[in-house]
Amino acid sequence: MSSDAENAHRPLRTFGRIKSRPIKPRQAALFDTLMPEVALPDPKAGPIDPKVLMPEAAEAWLEIGFGGGEHLAAQAARNPQAVIIGCEPFLNGVASLLRHIDEGGLKNVRVHADDARAVVEALPDASLDRVMILFPDPWHKARHNKRRLVQDEFVADLVRVLKPGGRLRFVTDWKDYADWALERFERNPDLDWTADRADDWRTAPSDHVVTRYEEKKLGDTAPIFLDFVRR
Repeated sequence: MSSDAENAHRPLRTFGRIKSRPIKPRQAALFDTLMPEVALPDPKAGPIDPKVLMPEAAEAWLEIGFGGGEHLAAQAARNPQAVIIGCEPFLNGVASLLRHIDEGGLKNVRVHADDARAVVEALPDASLDRVMILFPDPWHKARHNKRRLVQDEFVADLVRVLKPGGRLRFVTDWKDYADWALERFERNPDLDWTADRADDWRTAPSDHVVTRYEEKKLGDTAPIFLDFVRR
Protein backbone atom coordinates (compact mmCIF):
# COMPACT_ATOMS: atom_id res chain seq x y z
CA MET A 1 0.00 0.00 0.00
CA SER A 2 1.34 3.44 -0.89
CA SER A 3 2.03 6.03 1.81
CA ASP A 4 -0.65 8.28 0.27
CA ALA A 5 -3.23 5.53 0.62
CA GLU A 6 -2.19 4.82 4.18
CA ASN A 7 -2.41 8.48 5.21
CA ALA A 8 -5.71 9.30 3.51
CA HIS A 9 -8.88 8.56 5.45
CA ARG A 10 -12.27 7.67 4.05
CA PRO A 11 -14.98 10.36 3.87
CA LEU A 12 -16.90 10.63 7.11
CA ARG A 13 -19.92 8.34 7.43
CA THR A 14 -22.21 8.98 10.38
CA PHE A 15 -24.53 6.50 12.05
CA GLY A 16 -27.19 9.21 12.22
CA ARG A 17 -27.69 12.21 9.96
CA ILE A 18 -25.75 15.45 9.57
CA LYS A 19 -28.95 17.43 10.22
CA SER A 20 -32.16 15.90 11.57
CA ARG A 21 -34.53 18.78 12.35
CA PRO A 22 -34.81 22.51 11.72
CA ILE A 23 -32.41 24.54 13.84
CA LYS A 24 -34.14 27.06 16.08
CA PRO A 25 -33.85 30.66 14.83
CA ARG A 26 -31.85 31.83 17.86
CA GLN A 27 -29.34 29.01 17.47
CA ALA A 28 -29.20 29.49 13.71
CA ALA A 29 -28.32 33.15 14.25
CA LEU A 30 -25.32 32.09 16.34
CA PHE A 31 -23.77 30.55 13.25
CA ASP A 32 -23.49 34.09 11.90
CA THR A 33 -22.65 35.96 15.10
CA LEU A 34 -20.72 33.59 17.36
CA MET A 35 -19.35 30.86 15.11
CA PRO A 36 -16.80 33.15 13.39
CA GLU A 37 -15.32 33.94 16.82
CA VAL A 38 -15.01 30.35 18.03
CA ALA A 39 -14.48 28.43 14.79
CA LEU A 40 -11.30 26.41 14.58
CA PRO A 41 -9.07 27.34 11.63
CA ASP A 42 -9.57 25.08 8.64
CA PRO A 43 -7.30 22.05 9.23
CA LYS A 44 -6.92 21.64 5.47
CA ALA A 45 -5.22 25.06 5.34
CA GLY A 46 -2.26 23.99 7.45
CA PRO A 47 -1.09 22.96 10.94
CA ILE A 48 -3.13 23.99 13.97
CA ASP A 49 -1.17 24.87 17.11
CA PRO A 50 -3.34 24.94 20.26
CA LYS A 51 -0.90 27.45 21.78
CA VAL A 52 -1.93 29.94 19.10
CA LEU A 53 -5.65 29.33 19.63
CA MET A 54 -5.44 30.56 23.23
CA PRO A 55 -1.91 31.61 24.23
CA GLU A 56 -2.79 31.94 27.92
CA ALA A 57 -4.14 28.38 28.16
CA ALA A 58 -2.15 26.00 30.35
CA GLU A 59 -3.66 22.91 28.71
CA ALA A 60 -5.22 21.83 25.40
CA TRP A 61 -8.07 19.30 25.21
CA LEU A 62 -9.95 17.69 22.33
CA GLU A 63 -13.48 16.29 22.44
CA ILE A 64 -14.42 14.19 19.43
CA GLY A 65 -18.14 14.03 18.66
CA PHE A 66 -19.54 16.36 21.31
CA GLY A 67 -23.21 15.65 20.54
CA GLY A 68 -25.37 18.36 22.06
CA GLY A 69 -22.38 20.02 23.67
CA GLU A 70 -23.45 19.65 27.31
CA HIS A 71 -20.35 17.73 28.31
CA LEU A 72 -17.93 19.99 26.48
CA ALA A 73 -19.52 23.18 27.80
CA ALA A 74 -19.51 21.89 31.37
CA GLN A 75 -15.86 20.84 31.11
CA ALA A 76 -14.94 24.24 29.65
CA ALA A 77 -16.67 26.03 32.51
CA ARG A 78 -14.93 23.82 35.09
CA ASN A 79 -11.53 24.10 33.42
CA PRO A 80 -10.93 27.68 32.26
CA GLN A 81 -7.20 26.94 32.16
CA ALA A 82 -7.73 24.65 29.16
CA VAL A 83 -8.57 25.49 25.57
CA ILE A 84 -11.00 22.81 24.45
CA ILE A 85 -11.39 21.91 20.78
CA GLY A 86 -14.71 20.30 19.94
CA CYS A 87 -15.42 18.39 16.72
CA GLU A 88 -18.92 17.43 15.60
CA PRO A 89 -20.32 16.99 12.06
CA PHE A 90 -23.96 17.00 13.27
CA LEU A 91 -25.14 20.59 12.72
CA ASN A 92 -27.91 20.43 15.31
CA GLY A 93 -25.27 19.50 17.87
CA VAL A 94 -23.04 22.37 16.79
CA ALA A 95 -26.00 24.75 17.14
CA SER A 96 -26.64 23.42 20.63
CA LEU A 97 -23.01 23.89 21.66
CA LEU A 98 -23.02 27.45 20.34
CA ARG A 99 -26.00 28.16 22.59
CA HIS A 100 -24.13 26.72 25.58
CA ILE A 101 -21.06 28.83 24.75
CA ASP A 102 -23.18 31.95 24.41
CA GLU A 103 -25.18 31.40 27.59
CA GLY A 104 -22.11 30.42 29.61
CA GLY A 105 -19.91 33.20 28.30
CA LEU A 106 -17.27 30.56 27.54
CA LYS A 107 -14.06 31.89 26.04
CA ASN A 108 -12.00 28.70 25.95
CA VAL A 109 -13.88 26.65 23.34
CA ARG A 110 -12.99 26.26 19.66
CA VAL A 111 -15.41 24.48 17.32
CA HIS A 112 -14.89 22.36 14.22
CA ALA A 113 -18.19 21.44 12.53
CA ASP A 114 -16.78 18.48 10.63
CA ASP A 115 -14.66 15.34 10.81
CA ALA A 116 -12.28 15.21 13.77
CA ARG A 117 -9.71 13.17 11.91
CA ALA A 118 -8.64 16.13 9.80
CA VAL A 119 -8.10 18.16 12.98
CA VAL A 120 -5.97 15.44 14.56
CA GLU A 121 -3.84 15.27 11.43
CA ALA A 122 -3.26 19.04 11.62
CA LEU A 123 -2.19 19.07 15.29
CA PRO A 124 1.52 19.05 16.23
CA ASP A 125 3.11 16.12 18.02
CA ALA A 126 2.56 16.07 21.80
CA SER A 127 0.24 19.07 21.71
CA LEU A 128 -2.77 17.79 23.70
CA ASP A 129 -3.21 17.10 27.40
CA ARG A 130 -6.48 15.27 27.01
CA VAL A 131 -8.68 13.56 24.40
CA MET A 132 -12.30 12.58 25.03
CA ILE A 133 -14.44 10.33 22.81
CA LEU A 134 -17.91 9.95 24.28
CA PHE A 135 -20.53 7.66 22.74
CA PRO A 136 -19.24 7.62 19.16
CA ASP A 137 -21.37 6.16 16.36
CA PRO A 138 -21.57 2.43 17.23
CA TRP A 139 -21.87 0.85 13.79
CA HIS A 140 -22.66 -2.34 15.68
CA LYS A 141 -23.38 -4.57 12.68
CA ALA A 142 -20.25 -6.58 11.88
CA ARG A 143 -20.23 -5.52 8.24
CA HIS A 144 -20.16 -1.88 9.35
CA ASN A 145 -17.37 -2.17 11.93
CA LYS A 146 -14.87 -0.71 9.46
CA ARG A 147 -16.75 2.60 9.72
CA ARG A 148 -16.05 2.94 13.43
CA LEU A 149 -13.92 5.86 14.48
CA VAL A 150 -11.59 3.75 16.62
CA GLN A 151 -9.21 1.97 14.29
CA ASP A 152 -5.53 1.16 14.81
CA GLU A 153 -4.40 3.99 12.55
CA PHE A 154 -6.53 6.57 14.32
CA VAL A 155 -5.38 5.39 17.74
CA ALA A 156 -1.80 5.92 16.55
CA ASP A 157 -2.73 9.43 15.42
CA LEU A 158 -4.23 10.22 18.83
CA VAL A 159 -1.17 8.91 20.63
CA ARG A 160 1.03 11.10 18.44
CA VAL A 161 -0.77 14.30 19.48
CA LEU A 162 -0.98 13.40 23.18
CA LYS A 163 1.73 14.67 25.51
CA PRO A 164 3.52 12.12 27.71
CA GLY A 165 1.18 11.72 30.68
CA GLY A 166 -1.74 12.95 28.58
CA ARG A 167 -5.09 11.25 29.11
CA LEU A 168 -7.52 9.63 26.71
CA ARG A 169 -11.10 8.69 27.63
CA PHE A 170 -13.41 6.52 25.54
CA VAL A 171 -17.03 5.95 26.60
CA THR A 172 -19.63 3.75 24.93
CA ASP A 173 -22.89 2.03 25.81
CA TRP A 174 -22.36 -0.84 23.36
CA LYS A 175 -20.54 -3.91 24.72
CA ASP A 176 -19.10 -4.90 21.36
CA TYR A 177 -17.68 -1.45 20.73
CA ALA A 178 -16.11 -1.39 24.19
CA ASP A 179 -14.36 -4.69 23.44
CA TRP A 180 -13.38 -3.49 19.96
CA ALA A 181 -11.97 -0.20 21.24
CA LEU A 182 -10.14 -1.72 24.21
CA GLU A 183 -8.42 -4.22 21.92
CA ARG A 184 -7.17 -1.45 19.64
CA PHE A 185 -6.13 0.92 22.42
CA GLU A 186 -4.24 -1.84 24.20
CA ARG A 187 -2.46 -2.81 20.97
CA ASN A 188 -0.73 0.57 21.01
CA PRO A 189 2.48 0.24 23.04
CA ASP A 190 2.40 3.88 24.15
CA LEU A 191 -0.94 3.72 25.97
CA ASP A 192 -1.58 2.35 29.45
CA TRP A 193 -5.09 1.38 30.54
CA THR A 194 -5.63 2.80 34.03
CA ALA A 195 -8.21 0.27 35.24
CA ASP A 196 -7.33 -2.04 38.13
CA ARG A 197 -10.77 -3.51 38.82
CA ALA A 198 -14.20 -3.75 37.19
CA ASP A 199 -15.59 -0.70 38.98
CA ASP A 200 -12.97 1.39 37.20
CA TRP A 201 -14.81 0.96 33.91
CA ARG A 202 -18.33 0.47 35.27
CA THR A 203 -18.42 3.60 37.43
CA ALA A 204 -18.41 7.07 35.92
CA PRO A 205 -15.23 9.02 36.78
CA SER A 206 -15.71 11.90 39.20
CA ASP A 207 -15.23 14.48 36.45
CA HIS A 208 -17.72 12.91 34.03
CA VAL A 209 -20.72 14.98 32.91
CA VAL A 210 -23.91 13.06 32.10
CA THR A 211 -25.44 14.06 28.77
CA ARG A 212 -28.94 13.82 27.30
CA TYR A 213 -27.77 11.04 25.00
CA GLU A 214 -26.49 9.02 27.94
CA GLU A 215 -29.81 9.41 29.76
CA LYS A 216 -31.68 7.91 26.77
CA LYS A 217 -29.95 4.54 27.33
CA LEU A 218 -29.96 3.62 23.64
CA GLY A 219 -27.15 1.05 23.82
CA ASP A 220 -27.13 -2.53 25.05
CA THR A 221 -25.24 -1.86 28.29
CA ALA A 222 -24.66 0.74 30.95
CA PRO A 223 -21.89 3.18 29.93
CA ILE A 224 -18.40 1.69 29.91
CA PHE A 225 -15.59 4.12 30.72
CA LEU A 226 -12.13 3.35 29.36
CA ASP A 227 -9.36 5.68 30.52
CA PHE A 228 -5.79 5.59 29.22
CA VAL A 229 -2.56 7.48 29.87
CA ARG A 230 0.09 8.24 27.25
CA ARG A 231 3.47 6.81 28.28
